[in-house]
Amino acid sequence: MEKLLEIKNLTTAFRIQGQFYPAVDGINLHINKDEIFAIVGESGSGKSATAVSIMKLHNPLYTRISGEIIFDGRDLLPLKEAEMNKVRGKEIGMIFQDPLNSLNPLMKIGAQIEETLVYHTDFSAAERKERSIELLTQVGIKDPERTHNSYPHELSGGMRQRAMIAIAISAKPKLLICDEPTTALDVTIQAQILDLIRDLQKEMKSSIIMITHDLGVVAEIADRVAVMYGGQIVEIAPIEKLFHNPQHPYTRSLLNAMPSVITEGEKLLAIEGIVPPLQDMKRTGCRFAPRIPWIDESEHEENPEYHQVGEDHYVLCSCYKTFRFKDK
Repeated sequence: MEKLLEIKNLTTAFRIQGQFYPAVDGINLHINKDEIFAIVGESGSGKSATAVSIMKLHNPLYTRISGEIIFDGRDLLPLKEAEMNKVRGKEIGMIFQDPLNSLNPLMKIGAQIEETLVYHTDFSAAERKERSIELLTQVGIKDPERTHNSYPHELSGGMRQRAMIAIAISAKPKLLICDEPTTALDVTIQAQILDLIRDLQKEMKSSIIMITHDLGVVAEIADRVAVMYGGQIVEIAPIEKLFHNPQHPYTRSLLNAMPSVITEGEKLLAIEGIVPPLQDMKRTGCRFAPRIPWIDESEHEENPEYHQVGEDHYVLCSCYKTFRFKDK
């Protein structure tokens, strides 16, 4: 398949008390054209930092980024801000996880959609209004004229998220980044938003990066998935292989911690510990090792490498060979 985005050795480090610590640590991945690619992991794993790095939205005073982000044949990292502004919105759109904070509370929804059209098209004012109402209809808002003239606080959570999607797709981008787009929504609205994103992807023939901590969302929508932990991709595979044959201990732990029907006497499996802060992150060996102490240190690689365990299926560190769940 033809690649739309290729990330090579991407490292994004944040400054904390005068020192830089990598939140994204030398990752490599690619997104094919017309593909839905998911990145999954706990909070603090580096998922959103990866997405924001692609958009180059980090503050350069507090961030160091290196590597390559090759989008449609062009490396984005060397681009100046004016050049990158021509990419944002037009070629790469982004749906942020909290629409109430992402939308401007002082601007009506229609004006916020039209702002992108002003920058990226030569539409007249009348054409921009017509296009924004068309977009609101496209994302499933039943009264688009009223919504067009509403402020964000006047809309429900689901309608605000639909408005965010309308802004993100207004210039028909080739790549749409969805950063936890269903986190703050109830289950019914979550399903509607996922259906909408899937339908839009088919209609626009665009690629999507879906950032989430919810494996249920991944199973519902993705073609391939990367599992992140400690700023690294610990496993990457087609969706069916990841769910039916997970290899890395972290992936298996995430899957086994998913809520399911529990029989009498059975305990809900929980992953021990938490993702450590950047300055305390283990930098050698398997970074997940401190949370699975029942695996002997000798089973972990000192400098973990990727092992191919199937077609398009790769796992970081050889500890996958001996991992067994601790008795409940």
